[in-house]
Amino acid sequence: MTSTFTEYQHITRNLTGALTRKASEAIVKRDIQYFRDNIGKVKTVDDLIGNHRLFSFAMKAYGLDDMIYAKAFMKKVLTREADSKGNVLVERLQDSRYQDLARAFNFSNSGATFDSSAGAQRATIDSYVRQNLETDAGADDEGVRLALYFQRKAGTIKSAYSILADKALAEVVRTALGIPSEAARGSIDAQANLIKRKLDISSLQDPDKLNTFLKRFTIMWDTQNNAPSTPALSLFSGADSGLDAGLLVKL
Repeated sequence: MTSTFTEYQHITRNLTGALTRKASEAIVKRDIQYFRDNIGKVKTVDDLIGNHRLFSFAMKAYGLDDMIYAKAFMKKVLTREADSKGNVLVERLQDSRYQDLARAFNFSNSGATFDSSAGAQRATIDSYVRQNLETDAGADDEGVRLALYFQRKAGTIKSAYSILADKALAEVVRTALGIPSEAARGSIDAQANLIKRKLDISSLQDPDKLNTFLKRFTIMWDTQNNAPSTPALSLFSGADSGLDAGLLVKL
């Protein structure tokens, strides 16, 4: 079995090439072409939701394929519907995927206008290809999917709370920092303070430091899930496996 560390490095060493190959796969290529051919016909939010294939493409592009069934709810998200007090639903949702979708399609509150520019289309297509790459990587190794997802979302992380608001981001951070899963049962403030003590969140905006952090995550993931294939552990075949996690990361 290929280790998470090895597979993640293999993909990210030439990420552009990996995305190009994914976009050229028959099913992905067919879906992209359908989107290009038909998205220009969308004038209202009902046009989008009413076309199951287009709607599914859009939802998957922003990692929301598990919410395709919730059309009434997604209409409120897409049109930035507000309640009687003026609170916009999508802005109150902690999950950034909804804001990403709403910004990409940019419907008005009435749902009567839509940004169908080439730039908007390109952003959704690029996101769709990236989502497929991450999903397929996750089918073989969930750790690789988590690492790729964290790499993509790192630029949006502003605080420990934005990490805790996303289960996938939180899992990467807890794994990389050696924080036990039981810590997730504590209060949000306690978890945020723990993360802030262990991680300089601003460092995630530096590509080199982000890469180092994700190397740490993939090694730690391997030690917990893929021990026989962990590169660091292979150096100690037959030796005591009770190695300190910090030492493994340095190795």
